[in-house]
Amino acid sequence: MIVQFGSARIELVLGDITAQQVDAIVNAANAQLAGGGGVDGAIHRAAGPEIMEELQRRYPEGCPTGSAVATSAGNLASRYIFHTVGPIWQGGGNKESGLLQSAYQTCLSLAEKHECRTLAFPSISTGVYRYPVDLAAEVALRTVAVKLEASDQLELVRFVLFDQGTFGGYARVLETMLV
Repeated sequence: MIVQFGSARIELVLGDITAQQVDAIVNAANAQLAGGGGVDGAIHRAAGPEIMEELQRRYPEGCPTGSAVATSAGNLASRYIFHTVGPIWQGGGNKESGLLQSAYQTCLSLAEKHECRTLAFPSISTGVYRYPVDLAAEVALRTVAVKLEASDQLELVRFVLFDQGTFGGYARVLETMLV
């Protein structure tokens, strides 16, 4: 599914984020930048151990929730990995929406800073952090659409979704944005 926003596109695909040929891939990291399971583990396994070494060397204090840091991409086809920390879902009353929006905004800012034209996101916080997919999709897609309408640098933001349920949630939200 591809939708135009300004001069750029949002694309939804079902697949493996580590196989994307884009300028930067976003990693759903933990605050310690210590590697983990899910998307984080898959990206680290595919990119190679030098990414963990770079994270430990450059960001020994980790990364706060709602922010992001950049590294090289190791063995991946992209140039960069943006490691962002999304919020853990606690019912919606602990500023989760604002923190999730900030995670996406920080990655979009890093993309501009590093002169990226193409960027691939996973569904941040919807795995082990239990953020409801429909709510996360709303924050993610609206945040990205607003940025794309104002940007002349970004050409494509691809959401690489791991399973059919997540893809369906994002597709439903994206369809409501077209009305």
